Amino acid sequence: MQLDLNLLVALDALLEEGSVTAAANRLHVSPPAMSRTLGRIRKATGDQILVRVGRTMTPTPRAITLRKSVHDLVQEAYRLLAPDTEVDPTSLTRTFTLKWHDALAAAAGPALLESTQAEAPGVRLRFLAEASNDIHDPRRGDIDLEAGASTPSTPELRHEIVGHDRLILAMRPEHPLATGEMTLSDYVGAEHVTVSRRGRLRDAIDDALEALGQPRHVVAATPTNASALQFVSHQDLLAAVPEYVSRPHLNALGLHTRRLPLAMPDIPVHLVWHRRYDNDPAHAWLREHARRALRRACGSSRS
Repeated sequence: MQLDLNLLVALDALLEEGSVTAAANRLHVSPPAMSRTLGRIRKATGDQILVRVGRTMTPTPRAITLRKSVHDLVQEAYRLLAPDTEVDPTSLTRTFTLKWHDALAAAAGPALLESTQAEAPGVRLRFLAEASNDIHDPRRGDIDLEAGASTPSTPELRHEIVGHDRLILAMRPEHPLATGEMTLSDYVGAEHVTVSRRGRLRDAIDDALEALGQPRHVVAATPTNASALQFVSHQDLLAAVPEYVSRPHLNALGLHTRRLPLAMPDIPVHLVWHRRYDNDPAHAWLREHARRALRRACGSSRS
């Protein structure tokens, strides 16, 4: 039996993407060429592998059982054939795409760009805003690094906690609660603005307050920390924001900060990437620079 081991690479892409078009994009071939390859895979395995259900492709039971073995075989082949060399940043020419929380991009992005440019002038960084519809997804290979507070829910995504932040209250200096003692009743009696890219008018603070029987009055929701702090700078509003990564905006607007009058857990900062980049020397180099920048932004003593 003659085997075309290139079919394993195509099968791995098809099983991970669940789409002929997406697999074709990942392997830089045309969709018709990938369709023909799928036909060859079906002939070799004696199984349909992917079948159309409505407008989507669904893996067959055989495909589901093959998925992990095929992926492990392909990754092992890459490891065996990849040159065992370290990246040379001075000759590296690559554009990395990063989807970071807006506060993290503002606090750590400039330092990351400065450090990468110092070593690799041919590298460019492309920061994308977080989107509520998740147009860009590291599982599809169009994101190199994500950074935010959420833990990824899929096993193909690697992640590590590179630091922690904590919530504080931001207000303008003229706010009635900017000076003197502030009780929990004072806090819930004020007007609040939340930060939510989906426009939610409640967050974890509301859950904690309602458990105490002390609901607060939220008058607005804004998509980013920066926009929330702009609201706070013009009106007598309170916004709970991460202390360390919000510092650039807090300082620029001359806002006053105070501790929250209730206990809230620290905020973890996760660095996330797809496992396909585990053995990519250039990506490992970028990850190390990102770790340093994020740890500095979060305060080294809390990393």
